[in-house]
Amino acid sequence: MKTYFRLLSFAKPIEKFAIPYIITTLLAVLFGVLNLTLLAPLFGVMMSDDKPKPIPTDTPVSNFNVMAKFQEFVDHSLAIYGPEKTLTYICIIIITSVLLSNIFKYFSQRTMEDLRVHTLLNLRKTVFNNVMNLHVGYFNNERKGDIISKVSSDVQVVQFTVTNTLQVVFKEPVTLIFYIIALLMISVKLTLFSLMVIPLSAFIISKIVKRLKQQAKESHESFAKMIGFLDEALGAIKIIKAFNATQRIKDKFHNENVFYSNLNRKMVRRQQLGSPVSEFLGVLMVAFIVWYGGSLTMSKQPNALSVGQFISYIAIFSQVMRPAKALTDAFSGIHSGIAAGERVLELIDTKPEMVNKPGAQALNGFNQALTFENVSFSYGTKEVLKNIHLNIPKGKTIALVGPSGGGKSTLMDLIPRFHDPKSGSIKIDGHDYRDLTIESIRAQMGTVNQESILFNDSIFNNIAFAKPDATEEEVITAAKIANAHEFILNTEQGYQTFVGDRGNRLSGGQRQRICIARAVLANPPIMLLDEATSALDTESEKLVQEALNNLMKNRTSIVIAHRLSTIQHADQIVVIDQGKVLETGSHQELMANDGLYKRLIDMQTFIN
Repeated sequence: MKTYFRLLSFAKPIEKFAIPYIITTLLAVLFGVLNLTLLAPLFGVMMSDDKPKPIPTDTPVSNFNVMAKFQEFVDHSLAIYGPEKTLTYICIIIITSVLLSNIFKYFSQRTMEDLRVHTLLNLRKTVFNNVMNLHVGYFNNERKGDIISKVSSDVQVVQFTVTNTLQVVFKEPVTLIFYIIALLMISVKLTLFSLMVIPLSAFIISKIVKRLKQQAKESHESFAKMIGFLDEALGAIKIIKAFNATQRIKDKFHNENVFYSNLNRKMVRRQQLGSPVSEFLGVLMVAFIVWYGGSLTMSKQPNALSVGQFISYIAIFSQVMRPAKALTDAFSGIHSGIAAGERVLELIDTKPEMVNKPGAQALNGFNQALTFENVSFSYGTKEVLKNIHLNIPKGKTIALVGPSGGGKSTLMDLIPRFHDPKSGSIKIDGHDYRDLTIESIRAQMGTVNQESILFNDSIFNNIAFAKPDATEEEVITAAKIANAHEFILNTEQGYQTFVGDRGNRLSGGQRQRICIARAVLANPPIMLLDEATSALDTESEKLVQEALNNLMKNRTSIVIAHRLSTIQHADQIVVIDQGKVLETGSHQELMANDGLYKRLIDMQTFIN
């Protein structure tokens, strides 16, 4: 229940919906029960040989018995106006009661739907916001499909279960109580006899749904795996087809799909078993009531029920099983919601490792240098960087080179503070990173990665992503600097052309130049370039390299590259291997040292 009440907190302010829902539900139930209680006088008037009998005045509840008061009105009307007019009055009252019942039922359902949408909005917003706040390293250890499943499918299950259960927990017990009161007004003895079925039904249902929660959890996890398979397959469709692996991927997805389907089949069977069990018990009880109550009616004893009262009693009792059945169904369904809720709350409770410390200051600009002082970093127990000392003065271009896996990309990730070093410190203009806000540090930097990351939007919006309020003139100027303006004009709709999923409607060089234009528009003092030309052909590389040269003018640039053309004009080259800085200097100085840098050049690592 702790999980349920925590999930319910996402419905706040719940009183905005709860108060009108309670009022409209009470009125809908009240008039709904009244509709059935009016059957007794209705049948009493219609049967000339069996006039309706008032409930004995010595009954303890007589002063509060609505049925008795209404029966007095019917008897009075019969005596004065006769049966035909009395029947007309009763029909008018029944029509009015049914109309009011349905009006209040409509407003009750509408209020609950508003609550459901409100809860879903808050829950999905909270989950997505927390996902966006998580540190970059979190996504290296989690399956993207599992995260997508939690944000979409699990959240949907949670909101429906929470609001549906809330509705059932209030409406159905209230309905049940109203029906029982109506039954007691007709016959206390018969009602006490008939209600034995409810606890018996609840006990049997609890046994049936005992394992549903564990199965529901396994079902949600299996669905998340399928989403992961789908995401991977769509992202790697060319590789799958190139290696003739289509059938293997289909079999992999199918096997998980079969497991998920079988699990859901078992769950549904358990859930559906509750309905016929409770219905059978209800019918069994109705049969006993017909037998027992019919005997009392036919006995013609002084306090025996009239035929009209007995028919009304049977009609009301047949409705008692509906809220009782709804309660058992809700009890079955809540396990799936709680299992999904635990997965969603697990994601909400994941705390980002990168947070601003209390009192952190904003960095207003970059004026001097970026320095690494004895910086070490590790992923788990694997040490990636070891005692790095590095000074990056303003306005200089620093190239990071070395064998793959040496630690270049990790060092680059530390600069925009995607991670914090395990020991040592990083300072900008003498300020320790930990004393500054993360947002203000990243505001001083622009990034162009080896993988050109574009959004499924227009070219204009992809460039303007760095500056949402940019004018058309500013976007065009940035595109010209990035050597992208001409090819953009040649597309179908110019700057309003959509680039497709991950920019797949553009070539690699075109995507990269749009990314450079985005960085140009941001106009940051520090540029981070991670192998920005390594995946391009010669012609595209020339255009992109020219764009990068334009981008790096009058900026501090940190560059990772495997091509000599990208780094030979750097002010300083830093050679990194096995997490350590082995050499620093200009291209000529390092070639003269006859060290690792020269060996890499000789092996043509940079000019393949």
